[in-house]
Amino acid sequence: MMSRGRVSASHVSPQGDHGTVQRRASVVTFSLQGLLLVAAFIALVPAYFIVISSLKTPQAYLDDRIGFPAQIVFDNYNTVLTQHPFFLWMGNSTLISVGSVLLSTLISSLAAYAIARMRFRGREFLMSLSTSLMAVPPVVMVVPLFVLFSQIGLLGKYQGVILIYAGLMCPFSVYLLVTFFRTIPTELLEAALIDGASTIGVLGRIILPLSGPPLVTLFIVNLLYVWNDLLIALLFLPDEKLRTLMVGVSVFQGRFLQNIPLSMAGMALASAPMLIVYIVFQRYFIRGLVAGAVKG
Repeated sequence: MMSRGRVSASHVSPQGDHGTVQRRASVVTFSLQGLLLVAAFIALVPAYFIVISSLKTPQAYLDDRIGFPAQIVFDNYNTVLTQHPFFLWMGNSTLISVGSVLLSTLISSLAAYAIARMRFRGREFLMSLSTSLMAVPPVVMVVPLFVLFSQIGLLGKYQGVILIYAGLMCPFSVYLLVTFFRTIPTELLEAALIDGASTIGVLGRIILPLSGPPLVTLFIVNLLYVWNDLLIALLFLPDEKLRTLMVGVSVFQGRFLQNIPLSMAGMALASAPMLIVYIVFQRYFIRGLVAGAVKG
């Protein structure tokens, strides 16, 4: 009798342990989902405040700052678009953002290809140096760059700001591209070289076509950085005709500080282009972030 009891207990206990593990996994999953929901709610609160406030009149905003408006009005958006050079600011931001991202991507691709695929003395040191530059805050370089650009005649010009942004984005771009370039099979590159492709040809015909996801990731991240930046554009583009969208909105906000709904309408319009870009390329953005980890 005792042996039968022991045998039956041995058959029951693994099932009980398996049920306990499942319950614990369910609790962990539920907890993680709860944390993600809380984080998403916190992240969406500012967006909710901007949109809701922009649809109110000044008096409605003073009566209820966070509630949904009883009457939705679009006068604030009409004022921003028709009474201020909003589209000029947007054109300046587009020119600077796209120009600096393209220049940064070109330089970073060449540097990452050399570090990841070429053998030369000091390449690991260059990689470490480039990575360490990500820890340097841009504000530290503002004064030296301002003095330098004023001396060489690039202050108050698109070219100067594009160069600054491209230089600031290169360290992260090189790090991400090196990580991905090292996952590409060496056999593909050797086959291209045997077929007569040059070194640059291998980069342009083999590596870059295979690097779509990380390139899209760089495009989105760097574009968001330049589009939302205020410090560099404010200091290095003093001319009102050269103002970027964020600089224009900041000045606009200061001018109409008492009219919060008008300022919120400007911020909502300034954020809309980048939100559209992220939604369109979201799938490629996520693939680019995990590309090196998955293939490595």
